[in-house]
Amino acid sequence: MTYKRIIPLLLLTLILFSSCGGARKAKMGTVAPEDAAVAAVVNQHYDNEVDFETLQGKLGLNYQTKERSQSVTVNFRMKKDDTIWMSGQLLGIPLAKVMITPNSVQFYEKITKTYFNGDFSLLSDLLGTPLDYQKVQNLLLGQTIYDLRDERYKLTESARGYQLQPVQENFLKRMFLLDAGNFKAVAQQLGQERENRSVTVTYPEYQKVQGQIFPSQIQIIATQAADNTRIDMSFRNIEFNVPVSFPFSIPSGYEEISIE
Repeated sequence: MTYKRIIPLLLLTLILFSSCGGARKAKMGTVAPEDAAVAAVVNQHYDNEVDFETLQGKLGLNYQTKERSQSVTVNFRMKKDDTIWMSGQLLGIPLAKVMITPNSVQFYEKITKTYFNGDFSLLSDLLGTPLDYQKVQNLLLGQTIYDLRDERYKLTESARGYQLQPVQENFLKRMFLLDAGNFKAVAQQLGQERENRSVTVTYPEYQKVQGQIFPSQIQIIATQAADNTRIDMSFRNIEFNVPVSFPFSIPSGYEEISIE
């Protein structure tokens, strides 16, 4: 059974975005770029990373393809570096739940009574490339999906901000645009020319939450050949360092699904 509901599609689009390249080990506390200007921009980006242990809030989602459009409201919770949890509702009626940890990816959908219970290794096999939790978390927090300290980047300054591209390009084309004021991500673009696949993530607006800068809106456009998928996300009522729980239990009698 192919799964085509909005919450899992959000999840799979995020995973598709994070799967466009091989995994790299982070080099925390070091800066690979030799150019001093690049190093200064990169350091500012990580200095301004939002700092919290837990968060909760509301997330408005609108999903669009040429065949359909749908909007839902999502309760959104996170324990940094540990758990991302979402519970979707339509007109107050519970629809689905998603829980992502570094070792597992799970969701279930109530209307069709279906579920998925796997991990990143399974999804990596399905998509043919390594995935990890950190890339998805970075995208949601306004951080670059790849660690900019892992390799050398060339810097271009413009009215839009600081554009960073790898000095040595490979099969994966990457571009990261950082705001000139707060050094958060303005746009991230990944592309695979051979597969005719690309993903563009933009951050039209940020908000101040308890003195920290957090995305207010995120737009994701994924293109595969002639097919386009757009997801608009709007965050509200975000709170940091509050008690959170992650209730998740796959109901009995639900049918396990495959992802194609």
